[in-house]
Amino acid sequence: MTGPGMLPSTRLGRVGPQVGVQGLGCMGMSEFYGPSDLDASVRTLHRALELGVTLFDTADSYGTGHNEELLGPFVRANRDRVVIATKFGLVRSATDPHYRGMDTSPAYIRKAVEASLRRLGVDTIDLYYAHRIDPRTPVAETVGAMAELVERGSVRYLGLSEVSGAQLREALEVHPIAAVQSEWSLFSRDVEEDVVPVAAEAGVAMVPYSPLGRGLLTGSFTTVDGLSEGDFRRSMPRFAGENGRHNLGLLAPLHRIAEARGVTAAQIALAWVHHRAAVHGVAVVPIPGTRALHRLEENVGAATLRLTEEELAELLPLGGLVAGPRHAGLTFASLRASGGETAGQRT
Repeated sequence: MTGPGMLPSTRLGRVGPQVGVQGLGCMGMSEFYGPSDLDASVRTLHRALELGVTLFDTADSYGTGHNEELLGPFVRANRDRVVIATKFGLVRSATDPHYRGMDTSPAYIRKAVEASLRRLGVDTIDLYYAHRIDPRTPVAETVGAMAELVERGSVRYLGLSEVSGAQLREALEVHPIAAVQSEWSLFSRDVEEDVVPVAAEAGVAMVPYSPLGRGLLTGSFTTVDGLSEGDFRRSMPRFAGENGRHNLGLLAPLHRIAEARGVTAAQIALAWVHHRAAVHGVAVVPIPGTRALHRLEENVGAATLRLTEEELAELLPLGGLVAGPRHAGLTFASLRASGGETAGQRT
């Protein structure tokens, strides 16, 4: 298995900061993927920094603020080395764990940034994303309010998550955007059709989340029955029933290449995502999430793994064979009055 070394770095788009070519998604340290271990999570954060990971990704909705609070002491202790990214716009409820609303209005943004700054215990957020774009608020209005945060020093750089190419263009007319965060992996490639070309043209970095297909591409489980009761993947269309069995059957080429190279399937899958930077001419900084030291080191080792043209050609068709959408359709409570329904929401 390829071992970890110090990560090389790249600039997060034309206007963004210099970061390690692989970041760390911290959502699972607070919820969604079964029980978490605070001490193990903190050890993983510090080890990531030792290995050259500098972009740490959270959101105010992760654990309803818990994830920002968890990262706060680590960020403050390493403020000159850490690029902290957080997000606003997905609204949670302290009393209803199933509630998902959206709000990207200027008034909400001003309130949300103050709460995130307080939980993180910092004066400035390095990269502030709109987690989702609420259709009730024009993109230009949302980004205009975010730009005000840059002017007053609360935020250094702006990002958007799960936007279309048209929305990205609209945002860029208001203020420079450093990065777009979207799901992107061997099994989720729709972002390449619309958003990536705009990002490449404008010099906006891509930050793929779930680059390991939420664990599906790692071979770490073979059925949702093996996941804990609180794991939200149990309800995801690509994991359940016949879809899950079909998709697991697609992994043979991935495992074959990994075995021949003496690395893990996860490392091959991550190396494929890193290679998309060369394919599309865009900075690509994936943020695989983990709470485990050995998984972190495995992931970092993939950043400098180079796939051959033959291996890339064998893996390329897999995305078109995947059964099931990324998510079940979710109706957000904040949109029910107008009958709006949004699919593809990552929480």
